[in-house]
Amino acid sequence: MDSTFVVSPWRTTPRRSVAIFLAAVFCVFAIVGLAEDILDLGNEQPIRFAIGVVATGLFAVAYAYFGISLRRKFWIAFFPLFAMQLLVMGLSANRFPDPPRSPQLSVSELAQMDARLTFDAHAIVAAVALGYAGFIVVFISEGRRYIRANAEKAVLDGEMAAAREVQQLILPETGESFPGYAVESVYLPAQQVGGDFFQILPIGSRGLLIVLGDVAGKGLPAAMLVSMLVGSIRVLAADTHDPAVILRKLHDCLIGRTRGGFSTALAAYIADNGLVTIANAGHLSPYMDGQEVELRGALPLGIAVGTEYESLNFKLRPGSRLTFYSDGVVEAQSRTGELFGFDRTKAISQQPAAAIVQAAVEFGQSDDITVVTVERLVSSEGIDAV
Repeated sequence: MDSTFVVSPWRTTPRRSVAIFLAAVFCVFAIVGLAEDILDLGNEQPIRFAIGVVATGLFAVAYAYFGISLRRKFWIAFFPLFAMQLLVMGLSANRFPDPPRSPQLSVSELAQMDARLTFDAHAIVAAVALGYAGFIVVFISEGRRYIRANAEKAVLDGEMAAAREVQQLILPETGESFPGYAVESVYLPAQQVGGDFFQILPIGSRGLLIVLGDVAGKGLPAAMLVSMLVGSIRVLAADTHDPAVILRKLHDCLIGRTRGGFSTALAAYIADNGLVTIANAGHLSPYMDGQEVELRGALPLGIAVGTEYESLNFKLRPGSRLTFYSDGVVEAQSRTGELFGFDRTKAISQQPAAAIVQAAVEFGQSDDITVVTVERLVSSEGIDAV
């Protein structure tokens, strides 16, 4: 259960820093308008001079804003803005042309030109100082924020690594054998810690209990919920192997201990004679020999007080295979947005667990993936034990 989106850099930067940065950009590039007036020896009309300074600064701000927002696609905004800037400057030149100047300047005209050029020079110095100061302020403030963010990220990464180690410790051991059955399991989180969980526990001498599910959310909250559920499953398995009872007690744990946390889950007890007792709490139904097992629907764990769960019985005959999986398989998504889907999942449901996971990953993993397969073995004498 995950959603991914791209956030504009401007949305993650404090407004004060954004305002100071763009103001600094305006000051620095407004110098171009001042320099043009100097090249014209201060002969531009005041209104054209003002338009040139302000327009140059504002278009520079627009280039900076859209360039940082669009990144590699900056050209989408650059070319229209550039054309608009040329249009504005051209209209300004045609509407307010330079006044004619006589070859011989009078004393008053020389004084006026000197005053204008002096103003331009002082304005350039002020613009450079303000722009430089603005960039320094943003550099220092954002540098400090970057250092704080990295320190917080380092702490979070440490917590996530610890949570991942805990999750690895509570996962079932690979290669564990169950008399009469071949069991395979693969768990592949999409992030450092995942929201999927599963347990495969021996019951008695020949039976086994399988519980798997998917908690809502991601990250540390989901990892904590997973740890609680796995611990509860191990405690409950010592008292009962009834799937409906296990789901109801897990549901009671979530209702009483979490705020808004919920989880899908499925529990199945497989006896040594192949009798399967299974109960579902909003999880995806397993496949048996490539066909979906039709289970009674029920709300996920932790949704509503007083929810009850019902069990279903069926026979897993020698040579038959049960495939349990999480929604990370069907929700695998290609680069074009196509989902892996139920049809593809059904078509490969009789393959080994590792092959199913690999197919989903190659298609495009977007969520945690869990696959557990259970095959009942044929007796060594070739006679089906029923």
